[in-house]
Amino acid sequence: MLSPLVLKAAEENALRPRHDPSVAARLAASAAATTGAALRTDDLAQWLEERRRAHRFRVDRIVFDALDGWSFEEPTGNLVHRSGRFFSIGGLHVVTGEGPYREWHQPIISQPEVGILGLLVKEFDGVLHFLMQAKMEPGNRNLLQLSPTVQATRSNYTKVHRGADVKYIEYFTGPGRGQVITDVLQSEHGSWFFRKSNRNMIVEAVGDVPLHDDFCWLTLGQIGELLHEDNVVNMDARTVLACAPLADGGQGALLSDVELLSWFTAERSRHDVHAERVPLAGLPGWVRGESAVRHEEGRYFDVVAVSVQAGNREVSGWTQPLFEPRGTGVAAFLTRRIGGVRHVLAHARVEGGFLDTVELGPTVQYTPDNHAHLTGEDRPPFLDAVLAADRSRILYEAVHSEEGGRFLNAESRYLLVEADEAQAPLDPPPGFQWVTPDQLGALVQHGHYVNVQARTLLACLTAAGARA
Repeated sequence: MLSPLVLKAAEENALRPRHDPSVAARLAASAAATTGAALRTDDLAQWLEERRRAHRFRVDRIVFDALDGWSFEEPTGNLVHRSGRFFSIGGLHVVTGEGPYREWHQPIISQPEVGILGLLVKEFDGVLHFLMQAKMEPGNRNLLQLSPTVQATRSNYTKVHRGADVKYIEYFTGPGRGQVITDVLQSEHGSWFFRKSNRNMIVEAVGDVPLHDDFCWLTLGQIGELLHEDNVVNMDARTVLACAPLADGGQGALLSDVELLSWFTAERSRHDVHAERVPLAGLPGWVRGESAVRHEEGRYFDVVAVSVQAGNREVSGWTQPLFEPRGTGVAAFLTRRIGGVRHVLAHARVEGGFLDTVELGPTVQYTPDNHAHLTGEDRPPFLDAVLAADRSRILYEAVHSEEGGRFLNAESRYLLVEADEAQAPLDPPPGFQWVTPDQLGALVQHGHYVNVQARTLLACLTAAGARA
């Protein structure tokens, strides 16, 4: 359905600009504003604690037999919900042509429906503010974090669970309630989801917006300050923030945009990746017990089950499976100034669940414990350079949680690390390339170019002011 503005323009036979340059300028002004119209950044921790006390939150580990509505179906052994909706956990067999791991089996989450991750924005005192939600996710170590205004699967907002309405969903699904600033499909974790995408949306509200409990208005500058703190801004908020169409700095780059796209297309073309869903039952290398599906060598992650109580969710109580990684991840960009312009070293990364072979990821994206047994050339490139980095070279560092609705205690240490020619040469190994943050910002306006970990770092590079 066409919006009233488009219909009016058509009736008047009038053309409109393809881009609105004022949007980037208004977002930049919001990023520069560290004082909000409603809530001081220093008061945010207290506000979150008040929201914790206002509701009853509890997460308990349970055995698989205690799951309500979930079961291991026959004969596949896949973990499924009786409704046939939400998500399922099966097996994945991946064969690729490079690296120390060229073939593997693993459990994988299948959730084909496209969810909405949406941020509502509105001007207060001439400055754009973002409507953030204090949202409980069962997998978050501290349970409550700042999420987007709307963070909902299609099952959520179509009420398959028969719960309460998703607040503010009408601004993202109904015409005339807001002006779209960005709307792009982006991948989730390709190592744990099979071809999962969400709509990442920023919408400017038209008219007054009611303020419900558990929501607050913050400027982009305030959110940037909070991105320097551990486990405050959740993954879904970070990925949407990365998609904000900020102004290009107008600086040059080591590669032109055409050369960068050509390199990336060649990377996608040269990788031969076969990813096939297979039954969870009898998955090679994995063992199912009464309370977990584990790798026989104690690496990677476990599939576990939890019981959840959350007073401020659409459904106040439920049970579900979660993936629990073994160890804390590390996601880092090595960075250099090239010709006076900040560049980061991106990796064309293969993950079994990607829709299109590879996406651009950080220089390093690994859980170090999973690779402790490897030596020499089998060690992941640049991992040791990041782990051994002197504190003086770390430009940004914070621990952020991954998707708390599907992963339990999944945290990564996100870093931006200054490098030199010895640590990160201008002519990097195959699969790596130097790009500017502006080039990454242009790529995230299109789907499935930049992975979710790199999008977190991009949000930190821009909103969090780690771009110096």
